[in-house]
Amino acid sequence: MRLVGPSGEQVGIVPLAKALELAQEYDLDLVEVAANARPPVCKLMDYGKFKYESAMKAREARKNQAHTVIKEMKLRPKIDPHDYDTKKGHVVRFLKQGDKVKITIMFRGREQSRPELGYRLLQRLAEDVQDLGFVESNPKQDGRNMIMVLGPHKKKTEAMAEARQAQEARKADAKANPGKSQNPAEAEAPSEEPAEAEAPSEEPAEA
Repeated sequence: MRLVGPSGEQVGIVPLAKALELAQEYDLDLVEVAANARPPVCKLMDYGKFKYESAMKAREARKNQAHTVIKEMKLRPKIDPHDYDTKKGHVVRFLKQGDKVKITIMFRGREQSRPELGYRLLQRLAEDVQDLGFVESNPKQDGRNMIMVLGPHKKKTEAMAEARQAQEARKADAKANPGKSQNPAEAEAPSEEPAEAEAPSEEPAEA
């Protein structure tokens, strides 16, 4: 077998008896790491420690793993400006989170004869959010609907990391400034307590 030492150094090709002797000398385990190699490759290691470190790495990988989520947003071809801004805000939020967004334009009645309305609306939305996402799937007709998919520029893992950093920054700021008002407007608003003191009432004043 080809033997690898505990620090990764190449010991060379040795018989099994010699490898076992070295394992006892180092108080380590003899572990086969490449059974299909010719000759097979074995390594001297602390197998218990190896299994523990492997489990920890797998656990950390699962913790940092991000699953791609596809959100869906539905619009009408003749959507009014206020509703459009609201829907666009949701799309922006999804893209910032690193999620894909499926945009569906729903046609009804005679609107089905005007697919260009839906196409122009999808183009407008794609242009409005181009700093955050890109057109991953171009608009296409699907029965009474027209569908487009937007993909985020940032990966899910990057978005999650930024969100954690922002949360930690907020916690640090709150810890450093425990008396800081959460709403500066409320902190600056004049108090009405003196007026209530001049005109006492048996009923509590409304806030």
